[in-house]
Amino acid sequence: MAPYEALYGRGCRIPSCWTELGERRVLGPELVSDTDDKVRLIRDGLKVALDRQKSYANLKHREIEYSMGDFVFLKLEQLPELDRIHDVFYISILRRYHFDPTHIVPVEEIEVRSDLTFKEKLVQILERDTNVLRRKSIPLVKVLWHNHSTEKATWESEDVIRQ
Repeated sequence: MAPYEALYGRGCRIPSCWTELGERRVLGPELVSDTDDKVRLIRDGLKVALDRQKSYANLKHREIEYSMGDFVFLKLEQLPELDRIHDVFYISILRRYHFDPTHIVPVEEIEVRSDLTFKEKLVQILERDTNVLRRKSIPLVKVLWHNHSTEKATWESEDVIRQ
């Protein structure tokens, strides 16, 4: 029994088999050739649609090849709640890493906690400023952190730094 017939309780009537009501004759070779023509027409239509979709998909396609031991950047910001999950991603969002000596951080100087975080150590206060709101003034300091360059210095509240 065909799946369609099992599901709906009647045979499937495709356009090549439609006949007028009351007409009960066996068509023989004409039915087979008509069905073949319609199947060929459907296949041609599907091929045209597939080729059109391929042309859209391949506009930005480029061959990427990585080998074992290559370093890559993942062009994807992972959500904090997913930081312990190994997520699956497409290879197209990987970017080849080019070595830069400023990226090297001495590991022995950083104490990594069990939750894979570490505490930043203040090295120097570079600047002072005051953020003036409507009725309040907030003293700010620009802080240089250990293992970071001056470009990565951040503005922090002076009260937080004193603690």
